[in-house]
Amino acid sequence: MNIDAREIAALTQAQPAAARMDMYATIHKALRAFMADTLLGLGRMDVEDDLEFAETCNRVMQLLDLCRSHLRHENNFVHAAMEVRRPGSSQAITGEHVEHEQAISALADGVNNLIACAKPARPAATQALYRQLALFVAHNFEHMHEEETAHNRVLWECYTDAELAGVHDALVASIPPHEMMLVARWMVPFMSPAERTAMLSGMQQHAPAPVLAAVLAQVQPHLTQPEWAKLMRSLGLPVVPGLAH
Repeated sequence: MNIDAREIAALTQAQPAAARMDMYATIHKALRAFMADTLLGLGRMDVEDDLEFAETCNRVMQLLDLCRSHLRHENNFVHAAMEVRRPGSSQAITGEHVEHEQAISALADGVNNLIACAKPARPAATQALYRQLALFVAHNFEHMHEEETAHNRVLWECYTDAELAGVHDALVASIPPHEMMLVARWMVPFMSPAERTAMLSGMQQHAPAPVLAAVLAQVQPHLTQPEWAKLMRSLGLPVVPGLAH
């Protein structure tokens, strides 16, 4: 996808006049953050440090697992909803999802090859994986843009916000707890303050207290002290300093 000045200007015009239910917004923030941070971590990895090497390789695999799961969620819920009311509207992106599955498998093979290679071969193998992951991230950034614009247009034309919220709630209900905690780690710190409050106040109202406590403990180390204080005040909770930086 080639982006020129006219296309950049058109992005603003593509937004609805009034806020609509956007199923892509916050999960894509999480994925962009996780992808970018993992790519940077791989690029600066010390291949001579066995613990750092193992942790970084595991981190890449964790990202790939989440990307694979995200594709399934979109196929099973978002694309299914689109096809019900506008057949064929998800076809192009579904095709890209097949390509992404193949790219994820190739990247996983690259990680396994890196783990298995002799120590002197690590620098070259790491650089090859880094470039491979960079291309994957670049394509995913373009892919997510297409979903946030073209797919949202279809969803907004075909569904009310209440209906979209129902699709989103069903999708979220299908996610196992361990995956939800990983998503929260990368989603909440990279949301705007208003988005954090909306998400966590909903959890505060509807989820068991230990669930909210676990999510807050997961995200606190990744928020600055001012961000943490804003969040606690917005939830009506005491500001307890500690892990936030």
